[in-house]
Amino acid sequence: MRLLICPDSFTGTLSAAQAAAAIAEGWARAAPGDAAVLRPLSDGGPGFLDAIQAGESGTRRHLTVRGPLGAPVAAAYLVTPDGTAWVESAEAAGLHLVPAERRDPTRTTSWGVGELIGAAAREGAGRIVVGVGGTGTSDGGAGLLGGLGARSVPDGLLGGGGGALLALAEVDLAPAQAVVGGCALEVATDVDVPLLGPRGSARGFAPQKGATPEQVESLEESLAHWAGLLGRTAGGRSPAAALGAGAGGGIGAALLRIGARRVPGIETVLTAAGIAELLGDVDLVITGEGAFDWQSLHGKAVSGVAALALRRAIPTVVLAGRLDLSRREWITAGVAGAYPAAAEPGENPADGLARAAERAARTWSRT
Repeated sequence: MRLLICPDSFTGTLSAAQAAAAIAEGWARAAPGDAAVLRPLSDGGPGFLDAIQAGESGTRRHLTVRGPLGAPVAAAYLVTPDGTAWVESAEAAGLHLVPAERRDPTRTTSWGVGELIGAAAREGAGRIVVGVGGTGTSDGGAGLLGGLGARSVPDGLLGGGGGALLALAEVDLAPAQAVVGGCALEVATDVDVPLLGPRGSARGFAPQKGATPEQVESLEESLAHWAGLLGRTAGGRSPAAALGAGAGGGIGAALLRIGARRVPGIETVLTAAGIAELLGDVDLVITGEGAFDWQSLHGKAVSGVAALALRRAIPTVVLAGRLDLSRREWITAGVAGAYPAAAEPGENPADGLARAAERAARTWSRT
């Protein structure tokens, strides 16, 4: 039997590559005769550059940028042979860059993401694709715009995190737009949610970034104020209401405001990584992520993989650290089977994932 193992990262525990290796190891215990192809994926969040480079090769440009807590961090963007620059927001603003005891999305900034985009634009990239997901920020992309040169009144608040947005009176986006004006800018988002509302940047995602209930409501108010300052795009649309605006703590809204076109992150990666071609020679797809929940059905890797495999009548099995969806919900998404993969207390997360893969193999392998 031939299978394609293509998980996303298990946030905070395993990279996509580590997850793929653990799944392959567990599967081989029960079905050593099966042949597996490993292709770690990303939906725009952590591992975005790895997934693109695996499919298209390319060269990384390394630089130091402002991290989510304001201190310098090492980051990179990827330039592929066609001249496209690929930027991973999590490289500069990822949740993994913020120690658990310091997670506070009212203070963290996306400034370094703007610095990465600016570096790629100044290098002469004709197309820049920004993967958005897995950030520790909820600043509406204000820091990103500041990193690109935008100015504010009062001065100096764009990099102050989501909690500083309420103090803003004006924002001048012209300098940021000038930096990317010669590029075809795309924002590849991991979720298709708007900036505001129950599933927006604050109420939908800030709690997992360390926000208290009180901070969540404060951030919602700040982001609503920020949406008003952002105004409308050249086409007269509100970037805050667009699909993907809430991705990356609102990075999506900021990029849409300065002219980016939104593309689904997982579809972008599936194309670049050549997954459709790989599906022509497999009998089963194994994918996974840390939590299989409502977010999974709104642009995450699992739903994208399942949809693509379903069109070819290939079953997809999901392994996840936590299963929050009912069987009816995941079957509707094109998933044929789902298995919990939580590790025991004190155990390596890879061990729990390998055990889940072993259980799945006993059911699904035909060898």
